[in-house]
Amino acid sequence: MTTALLIIDVQQALCFGEYAAFEAKRVIDCINLVSDRCRNARIPVILIQHETSDGPLQFGSEGWQLPPGLHVAPSDFRVRKRTPDSFLNTDLLSILTSVGASELIVCGLQSEFCVDTTTRRSLALGFPVTLIADGHSTVDNFVLAAAQITAHHNETLANISSFGPRVRVMPAAEILAAG
Repeated sequence: MTTALLIIDVQQALCFGEYAAFEAKRVIDCINLVSDRCRNARIPVILIQHETSDGPLQFGSEGWQLPPGLHVAPSDFRVRKRTPDSFLNTDLLSILTSVGASELIVCGLQSEFCVDTTTRRSLALGFPVTLIADGHSTVDNFVLAAAQITAHHNETLANISSFGPRVRVMPAAEILAAG
């Protein structure tokens, strides 16, 4: 199987300031560990950025940019999206097809929105997913703390079987550790 890494919505507005995800720096460090291993193993890395017509994620704005500290390479693919589904109205599927990807590693922001939706859509499209357990995060909401939301999604996504392909949840340190 050929693998590709999806880094979802790790953008300045979601890492710093009012909308900063819980432990964003630690999450970026975990993502960097895996993305560096992927690049060294010639596994495609795809950076996905959410955009809005206005507000902190407006295309081209400072908040829309990738944060300092996130490792990026010229070989990385870029995808712009406007919904929580990284496949909807984007060229993500055509990129995955062009690189021959048959399974995905998923990480990024925010756990209960774009990470969840993209993971489920990946399964629906036939891609088994490895979710980086410590490589996604979110913000507190009125019901749960961010750490609870992340833990809940690790557990919930790992137990979905109805799509056929499954989600395997693993910490960053274990992903491609032998590679």
